[in-house]
Amino acid sequence: MPDHDHDFDAHESADALHAALQANGITLPSLGIDLPSLAARYGRPLVALGNCNADTARKLAEALRKAAEK
Repeated sequence: MPDHDHDFDAHESADALHAALQANGITLPSLGIDLPSLAARYGRPLVALGNCNADTARKLAEALRKAAEK
């Protein structure tokens, strides 16, 4: 049986990541919950980061580099 706390945590985590990326001017269009893992009986649901274009990947890398320098 799915664990609804884990389901909520996955959704909350995806929402938090979306907000943090947006604050840095980054959008991952297919960011969301991996539905097969959400429906699985075992394990925790996965947050699917999805695909992005090269420009978005560069912005994400730059934001992570800046955060690591702090």
